[in-house]
Amino acid sequence: MIIFGPLLVIAGIGFFCWLLFTLAVFALPFYAGLTLGAWAFHTGAGWLGGAVVGVIAAGVTFGVGQLALAFVPWTWLRLAILLVYAAPATVAGYYATHGIAQMAMPSATWQMIFSLVGAVVVGVTALIRIAGTAPPGREEARLARA
Repeated sequence: MIIFGPLLVIAGIGFFCWLLFTLAVFALPFYAGLTLGAWAFHTGAGWLGGAVVGVIAAGVTFGVGQLALAFVPWTWLRLAILLVYAAPATVAGYYATHGIAQMAMPSATWQMIFSLVGAVVVGVTALIRIAGTAPPGREEARLARA
């Protein structure tokens, strides 16, 4: 059992890191869905109505971002859209890494350092994944056919 304990802890941390990197792309749609779902619940829609409103809001937020990335011709505006979608992922990465760092080390300075590094890594990963999910723009499609 002494051998399996540390291995299971490492596997658990690895699983949660994989989950964090995978779900970081959906941080903004999740937040929008959660916020609007809670608003609908508190205005009297009930738990089912709140859940439906939340799922629809999250889907619309994700879809609008994908359509904006697909049809916006300017690179600077596409970068701004990517940053809007990656910023909540960066914040989520900071807090997730900070939670793990608080359990692993007693020094507040090192906790902050690891939290900032984790935020940057999760933010960059989310930025790359969001940029990779967008369909090719007009310039890329034209180059591919030539």
